[in-house]
Formats: sequence, C-alpha cells, structure tokens
Amino acid sequence: MKNSVEGPVYSQIALDLATCIAKGELREGTKIAGRSILAGQYNVSPETIRRSLRLLEDMGIVDVIAGSGVIIQSRQNALEYIDKYNLGKDLRDLKAEIYELIDERERLNQKISERIEHMFDLSERLRHTNPVNIMEFEIPLESPLIGKMISEVQFWQKTGATIVGIKREGRLIISPGPYACFMPMDIILGIGDTGILKRVERIISTG
Repeated sequence: MKNSVEGPVYSQIALDLATCIAKGELREGTKIAGRSILAGQYNVSPETIRRSLRLLEDMGIVDVIAGSGVIIQSRQNALEYIDKYNLGKDLRDLKAEIYELIDERERLNQKISERIEHMFDLSERLRHTNPVNIMEFEIPLESPLIGKMISEVQFWQKTGATIVGIKREGRLIISPGPYACFMPMDIILGIGDTGILKRVERIISTG
C-alpha cells in the first residue's frame, strides 16, 4: 500500500486510490481495475475493496456502475477527500495526545499522594520517637492572620513553631517560604515541641 496511515484497512485503500487519482496516476473518465484484481493487489478480500469503493463513491470521487465497473469521476473531490482525511488524522492525533497527558497527570497525582502519605507516616513515627512533633492548626474564617505573610506576623518568633507545609483546597504546599500568605481554612503543619500548641492557637486567634 502506498500510504502508511492509521485507520481501517478499507479507508486506507480508499485513501491510496484517492491519492493516485489526485496525482493524475488514475485519470478522470477512466476505469479502475475490478474488485477481484484490486483485492489481489492489496491482498484483501473483495468485500474490503467493495467498502473502499463505496466510500469513494459517497465522496463523489468514483462512480460504481453495475456491469460496467468503476469510473473515476472527480480529481478535485479526491483532493478534498485527502485534505479532510488528513485533518481528521490531526484531530485524532491531538485527542490521543490529550489522553496521554491526562494519564500522565493522574500518574503524577498518584505519586504526590503517595509522597504525602509517606510524609505523614514518617511524622507519626517521629512523634513516638522524638519530642519534636508535627501538628496541624486550622486558620478559621475570622482569624486576623488571613491575608498576611508568614514573616509579617513573625510566626516562628512568637510560637517557636516551624511551618513545614500548608494544606489548601485539597493540595499540599510543602515548605512555604516567608512570603506565603495565610488563607481562610488553611491547615498549617508546624514542627515544634509540645508547647507550641497554645502559642499557635493564640496567634491564630489574636494575631
């Protein structure tokens, strides 16, 4: 087959014949070889050739006349068919690429979830082996910290707690910098001794 493209065999054969017509290798008004001969040339069944010719006939490229054979009707229609086929292939390729990106994103999300679970597993183990704990604190809607940066409120200086992460809207911000702002309903992950609990609750409430 002259064209190596994806798609059903009968459509590949139709595209191959249309390409020959578009190039002038098969001229308007001439006859195409019969179904049996074409089946032998393409090494397919006569039924596959029938479907290919039916497709070309529907596109106005050939005319299948019972008892007379297949007559080439329009080189221009062959050119238009090739353009449409190639456009459709581009769209199919884009669709396949989008699906691949979606799969890649899902794999990445899975890896992130595994890392988060591992981090919390380590924190639980650390909690039982080390006086330094990872604690969670929620920023309520009325907190005076909302909209302020970590450095601005002197979080570490006032609480002794180091912020190692912020849970926000289903995602985890790891190791936020001093310019990160507090947002309503944030879950703050802080490391420190057991005394940070009251100090953090105080700054969340009073600023």
